[in-house]
Amino acid sequence: MTSAQQSAWYPILVSNSFHYRRWLQDRGSLTRRIQLRCDNFRVQPVFQALATVHGDERKVIGVRPGELALIREVYLYCGDIPVVFAHSVVARKDLRGAWRGLNGLGNRSLGTVLFTNPKIKRTPLVFKKLSAGHSLFDHACRRLLLMPPSLWARRSLFTLHGQSILVTEVFLPAILDLKQ
Repeated sequence: MTSAQQSAWYPILVSNSFHYRRWLQDRGSLTRRIQLRCDNFRVQPVFQALATVHGDERKVIGVRPGELALIREVYLYCGDIPVVFAHSVVARKDLRGAWRGLNGLGNRSLGTVLFTNPKIKRTPLVFKKLSAGHSLFDHACRRLLLMPPSLWARRSLFTLHGQSILVTEVFLPAILDLKQ
């Protein structure tokens, strides 16, 4: 793992544009916010499987090194343009409980599930500026025509009945083209 992947996520934003800040700090449903600004919103799953978890995610989600977890990666599109890359992680043990329905989401938004159940609690957002070499950056850029120098990401933990899902959202450059 590179030092970029080991560096911290921060509870406050530093040195980013006002436009990104408005997207990053909004604690509501990102899916809903995009849908309100986009006539043709869709979710495109690109990966979903039991896999090993990145080091900085293991501690947050509570899994041991080498332990498998469900990892789901999707792009959120406005028309034909990807605007967000989302990466979620659920410990394998939690797939039998609160999050058992995640395997069947398909092209439906996880945000729709998370924000329609008032019993689900969300931890404060943390932020990170990603660059080439960080696996989330590299995965997020797979559908981009031009490689940006960096991307902003946020993540938080959603908890239901003591079981958690870690959701990371990487904001792609086209997010700034959506109406504020």
